[in-house]
Amino acid sequence: MEMEKSGKFSDYLFAKMGPPTSTELPPKTTERSDAPVELTGYRRWLSDNLMLLVTLSGVLLGVVLGLSLRPLNLHGDSIMLISYPGELFMRVLKLMILPLVISSLIAGSASLNAKMNGKIALRTLVYFASTSFFNAALGIALVLLIHPGNPDLHNTDDRSTDRRAVNLLDSLLDLGRNVFPDNLFQASIQQAHTVYLPKPSILHAFNETMNDTLVTGVEAQRLPEDMAEEVVLVRDIQYRSGTNTLGIVFFCLVFGTFLGTIGQKGQVVVDFFAAVFEVIMKMVTCVMWLTPVGISSVIAGKILSVGDLGLVMSQLMWFIVTVAVGVFIYQFVVMQAIYFVVVRRNPFKFYAGLIQAMLTAFATASTAAALPITFRCMNEKLKVDPRITRFVLPIGCNINMDGTALYIAVASIFIAQMSGMVLGFGELLTVLLTSTAASMSSASVPSAALVLLLVVLTAIDAPVQDVTLLFAVDWFVDRIRTTNNMLGDCYTAAVVEELSRKELMALDAASVNYQDMPAGTPNGHGHHEGGLLEGQTELEESSKCVMTMTDSVVVDMSAVMNNVNLQQEHCNRRV
Repeated sequence: MEMEKSGKFSDYLFAKMGPPTSTELPPKTTERSDAPVELTGYRRWLSDNLMLLVTLSGVLLGVVLGLSLRPLNLHGDSIMLISYPGELFMRVLKLMILPLVISSLIAGSASLNAKMNGKIALRTLVYFASTSFFNAALGIALVLLIHPGNPDLHNTDDRSTDRRAVNLLDSLLDLGRNVFPDNLFQASIQQAHTVYLPKPSILHAFNETMNDTLVTGVEAQRLPEDMAEEVVLVRDIQYRSGTNTLGIVFFCLVFGTFLGTIGQKGQVVVDFFAAVFEVIMKMVTCVMWLTPVGISSVIAGKILSVGDLGLVMSQLMWFIVTVAVGVFIYQFVVMQAIYFVVVRRNPFKFYAGLIQAMLTAFATASTAAALPITFRCMNEKLKVDPRITRFVLPIGCNINMDGTALYIAVASIFIAQMSGMVLGFGELLTVLLTSTAASMSSASVPSAALVLLLVVLTAIDAPVQDVTLLFAVDWFVDRIRTTNNMLGDCYTAAVVEELSRKELMALDAASVNYQDMPAGTPNGHGHHEGGLLEGQTELEESSKCVMTMTDSVVVDMSAVMNNVNLQQEHCNRRV
């Protein structure tokens, strides 16, 4: 029995180091008459990329349909009917986000031990923060080089003295409030945010003054103006509609981590959430066949709803070009270089496998809405370890906003340039830091960056009312930067998988041996004392040491990895 266990472990560990131990060849497919015929050539390519072609056809159909119907000046009701199938498509995708995030995070974090979860989380967050910081710096460099801000676009008649009270402190505090929700069920439908309201005591004193004092008609007209100058705004924490995905992600990570520590008693719960994840992915496969209608409807409706498309594009063309150049440089140069250096594989092949998810993110302008398709591409097409994708992707769609950091940095300096402001090194550094911090507190919903842009503009004392100039093109720029956000999550998962490969192999090795252990003891294995048993080799004893360490894998991964390295040394000596 011990010999069989050792053989299984060695076969698993060194499967890729040499030819298989068994010389028996499997039967040829052509020998069975009922076997399906394997596709070759263009038929195989068409079969492998059918869903990609379907998605691409939907995007092209939407652009053509929208541009061809614009000269007809359709009524608002007609545009709404054209957009209606796309609205239903978006609602179905968003319907699956919450069960997908919950099931993937709990099943993924429970499949790893607590120490492994900590390592993956640390690597993921460091990568997210580093890439967001780099994108903000890239955006600042490009906007200073291209200088898209033209003061002639600024209409001084529209300037207002009203300034919205927004600061970085409120944004970061709201981020913490959403990470730690006080009600899990409320977190599924509402988010906490800070608003500024007039101090109640001022209004109360004004009412008392009006009721208790006799004033003349002139004084009654002047009093509200005097009191209005004395109004003091105070912070108030309120809730707005929208899923607090960040709080749910945090709870599921903690829940799944502790679920993995209780062993077999929690296995039924892990299997339940794993089954939920598989069901949702099957539903996603069915929904994807609606892509041509859904995506084409979304894009056509958005093109038709823009007022003067040509005027808007001509006025803000250099702003769009600046953002597009930054996205292009990051996607095709920086991302590919990071992937090649860390993973040592062809990065463009990995990029090509994500085109379908990227087109969906472009059409929906939401990383969260494209999450089901992203999971499908990463797990089924690119074969990234599901334990990593279930951990990284849900977190990334809420925290990793590379494109948003680039956009906020470009837009804030663009508005400052239109206002004739000259930004010094201190202001540029403020833009860099606040853009990075604000992007990581961004919601994965369309046009969320416009709200965060107010934070940066307030920090550098730029006119916040000029944000309205970007409303006309945000529908298009939002889609460009969303592809950066989605691809950033996928490349993070690939990099983290490569950096965690040794720990994942050790977990797999421990799992293989744990399944073959006798159930005679509480930990699933027997005990023996003394040295080597009769007829037992040193390598077999090392393998058994790995098996007896299974109960401590949850606590210390280094013990298993040391035994794996020890076996490799024994193997090299014998060879």
